[in-house]
Amino acid sequence: MNGETLIELSAIRKSFLTEKVETRALDDISLRVGKGEYVALSGPSGSGKSTLLSLLGLLDTWDAGSYTLNGHDVSALGRDQRAAIRNREIGFVFQAFHLISDLTVEENVGLPLTYRTDLGKAERAQWVAQALARVDMTHRAQHFPAQLSGGQQQRVAVARAVAGRPSLILADEPTGNLDSKNAEAVIELLDGLHQDGATICMVTHNPETAARCPRQIELFDGRIVADRSQHAALRTVG
Repeated sequence: MNGETLIELSAIRKSFLTEKVETRALDDISLRVGKGEYVALSGPSGSGKSTLLSLLGLLDTWDAGSYTLNGHDVSALGRDQRAAIRNREIGFVFQAFHLISDLTVEENVGLPLTYRTDLGKAERAQWVAQALARVDMTHRAQHFPAQLSGGQQQRVAVARAVAGRPSLILADEPTGNLDSKNAEAVIELLDGLHQDGATICMVTHNPETAARCPRQIELFDGRIVADRSQHAALRTVG
């Protein structure tokens, strides 16, 4: 971590209304994450960790509070502006892989880059090739998802997340659909990305996986109840 702040949340609140009952998913969350940090978000089901990750990824909006990402206030942006920032700044790794079955590995990894107007065709191809090499899947570039194991599919998902060289990688239970061997391989891959300087926030229910992260944040009932970090200066604020 280089000491610069990548994420700053201030007094974030998020509620859901179901059957005329309001449930506060996030309750006054204030948080800073520095560039290069590797953060585990944990807590029981319903604690707000996946909601928090969704907000960090600009996949959902919040009711109150502010969010600054890489020096830019993203709180008041419209849907198209949020999508543009999401495409440039954020890479996602989901539990369910979300690969498109009729696209090759290479095409899946390159799909988000097709929306980047700042990249030419040759540059996109180069970035895809580099991402596949990074996850050791170059030899599977022309295969389809159904021809891959679960672990290989998740490697492709990681390649897709890093291909656009984002500021932030968000992983939501990235080992949830994998056996122990493949889960370990994916975590080692994320560990390596962090060692190369990537900023990663990962939701996990596995205490052993969380313990491997230099910083562990625990949520309960929409609040941060613990924040253990080697970098005291960038711990929870507020």
